[in-house]
Amino acid sequence: MYSMLTVNIYLPDQRLLRKRDYYYRKAKEENYRSRAAYKLLQAARKYGFIKRGDVVVDLGAAPGGWLQAARQLVGDEGFVLGVDIKEIKPLNFDNVRTIVGDIRDPETLKKIKDLLPRPADAVISDVSPNVSGVWELDHARQIELAEFSLNIALSTLRKGGNFFTKVFQGDLFHQFLSEVKEHFHQVRIIKPEASRKRSAEIYVLGLNYRGGNQR
Repeated sequence: MYSMLTVNIYLPDQRLLRKRDYYYRKAKEENYRSRAAYKLLQAARKYGFIKRGDVVVDLGAAPGGWLQAARQLVGDEGFVLGVDIKEIKPLNFDNVRTIVGDIRDPETLKKIKDLLPRPADAVISDVSPNVSGVWELDHARQIELAEFSLNIALSTLRKGGNFFTKVFQGDLFHQFLSEVKEHFHQVRIIKPEASRKRSAEIYVLGLNYRGGNQR
């Protein structure tokens, strides 16, 4: 989650529902920092867009659930860089780095490029807006953040690399999907099993970056 942009407000009954949630309990038992880790693990294992030895950029990485999952997938041979506007508690792996930065700030892209050992094999983004409750506004903000995530992907991926990002369903979705299709040979729409059924979130997966579009 992208900490400064996301505010989760739980009423008492919602806290109770969360504790009853299978993936919430599973994350606690398996020491993942968030249940979102399972969304990435399920999608990556099914579609193979993160492999052992890969270089991965994780956007909106706090509190670190996806960071943990990505490190698990790349193993000791890979490298994972987490980015968030809030400082992320270290994972204490030599091949995991984190930086504080806003993905909307060009300086953050520069920091990412400076820290990558080579062009990335995958850019993943679970960035979310501060939900206002006005659906049209929340959808537009989410698409805007997905666009910034795509921009970073196009600027850091190797040819043949992969892009995985969260979006909210709505009127602007198909326009964003068309843009992703321009840059990747295959595009899939995914809702991992770990995503809550009532949630409007879905994930767009771009496979096999065409290259030549660095920004």
